[in-house]
Amino acid sequence: MNKQNEVEKMRHTLSHVLAAAVTELYPTTTFGVGPAIEDGFYYDIDFGEDKITEKDLDRIEKKMRGIIKRGFTMNRVVKKREQALDWADQAGQKYKTELIKDLPKNEEITFYDMVAPNGKTVFTDLCKGPHIESAKEIGAFKLTKVAGAYWRGDEKREMLTRVYGVAFATQEELEEYLKRQEEAKARDHRKLGKELDLYTFSDLVGAGLPMFTPRGTLMRDLLADYSLSLRKKAGFDRVWTPHITKVDLYKTSGHYAKFGDELFMVHSQVNGEEFALKPMNCPHHTQIFASRPRTYKEMPVRYMEPTTDYRDEKSGELGGLSRVRSLTQDDSHVFCRESQIKAEIANLVSIVKEFYEEMGMMKLRARLSYRSDEDKYLGDKKLWKMAQEQIKQAAIDNKLDFFEMEGEAAFYGPKIDFMAEDAIGREHQVATIQLDFVQPERFGLEFVNEKGEKERPVMIHHATMGSIERFMSVFIEHTAGWFPLWVAPEQVRILTVNDKVAKYVKEICAELDTVELMKPVKNNALRYSVDDSDDSLGKKIKRATEMKIPVVLIVGEKDMEAGEVSVRLHDKEEKVVLKELAKYLVKIK
Repeated sequence: MNKQNEVEKMRHTLSHVLAAAVTELYPTTTFGVGPAIEDGFYYDIDFGEDKITEKDLDRIEKKMRGIIKRGFTMNRVVKKREQALDWADQAGQKYKTELIKDLPKNEEITFYDMVAPNGKTVFTDLCKGPHIESAKEIGAFKLTKVAGAYWRGDEKREMLTRVYGVAFATQEELEEYLKRQEEAKARDHRKLGKELDLYTFSDLVGAGLPMFTPRGTLMRDLLADYSLSLRKKAGFDRVWTPHITKVDLYKTSGHYAKFGDELFMVHSQVNGEEFALKPMNCPHHTQIFASRPRTYKEMPVRYMEPTTDYRDEKSGELGGLSRVRSLTQDDSHVFCRESQIKAEIANLVSIVKEFYEEMGMMKLRARLSYRSDEDKYLGDKKLWKMAQEQIKQAAIDNKLDFFEMEGEAAFYGPKIDFMAEDAIGREHQVATIQLDFVQPERFGLEFVNEKGEKERPVMIHHATMGSIERFMSVFIEHTAGWFPLWVAPEQVRILTVNDKVAKYVKEICAELDTVELMKPVKNNALRYSVDDSDDSLGKKIKRATEMKIPVVLIVGEKDMEAGEVSVRLHDKEEKVVLKELAKYLVKIK
């Protein structure tokens, strides 16, 4: 833990070294913020008339190394508000002036001076710290990329240049990280999504609004069907809700006050009534529950709905399928009694475990996301305390590998966020289970208990994949596009050596038509194609490999004479007797 703290301080210090180097190379620059982040650091910089690209990073990095080689110490300095503003004004640092003015008037304002061995101050920055003490503690680092970043995340403000770097305690750790990054580039779902013909974007449709090709649609439908089948087995009933709703629904739920700026608004041309494209489904599901009287004998009530929601995300935050404006959630909501919470959470945990085991992402950690002291949560603190205790007990009861995190809760309740590790060791937030005492109260939900009294239900939110789009981005990168046979858009491709095997190919197709992959999705008829083009076998194999077809059957005259097929998988090749081919394929994962 102490080592990690020291690495984080070193990364923060490197952001100051970066700013010092930029100041020497581009004296008229002004600076935004430069924090330490996971694996490294960045600084948001206004280069004015100077424009830099990634080609300039080597020059900046060389200057940074020169500053480190000369040596420096980091000295903490406290200034009064007037002194801090004078410093920012004299230095021409307008962004720092804005930050200082936004600080509480009674708050201590701290700076860090980077001081050279000769006592000269190399660079001064407004900063809360902490930092390492001297240049001797700098480990291995590298500048990696530049990107645009709006000042304070506001699209209406100045566009700054964000310079990123990575840093680790040792050169070996840095080299291992860079190796993983190269692997990540090869697995990038944006690259593979295009190469494998899964989805596309159009400027005419709009940013963040993906459209899925036949191959991609087939894949997402199979994933959704599997997710639904697990919940159907666990007692969930499917419901359907419209894509627009009166804004009043979200005002009642509390979403409008918290996320009103993310709503896509729709106005009726008939009477001017105000609607919104739905950004989430839980308020709709409360209204299905409330549509008729309920008794304790019906509890728990379980709804599921794979449906597309819409959120007005900032364009600068959109990226492939990871962050979109139209997201399809495999959503679920349970309405139950307090005494049923334990069993219902156990039910949902078992669904998550089964789903991610099938996806080959068996290493799951659970983040228990609690409220912080910020004034952004709804509901009584006593209810929150009870809910958080129940969430933690559920994690213990279900033997989850969990850690706790304040400030990550939904505004209406604590949650279990499942973190899945992919094939190259990256962790992604995937499924979630959320406990909610607030929305049942706000919507006045109730049922009649054994005593004939009205009782308030508890609401449990759950999504197995979360957003299907985001899950697909994770799954594509996890598999590098080599999907398990059951979910691959094209499972088998037959490659002919020449036209003399045409009749035999028909026999092979007849055999493939008998194959149904019953697990994990039932009645999954085999999807295959035949490449009998005049191209060379080498070209045909290359095409099939580029499309990452799980099973390639190569058919030549010798195969025909022997009653066999040459089977080429991702990791091996072998001969299979035609009569045994169906049994062989069913066993492939």
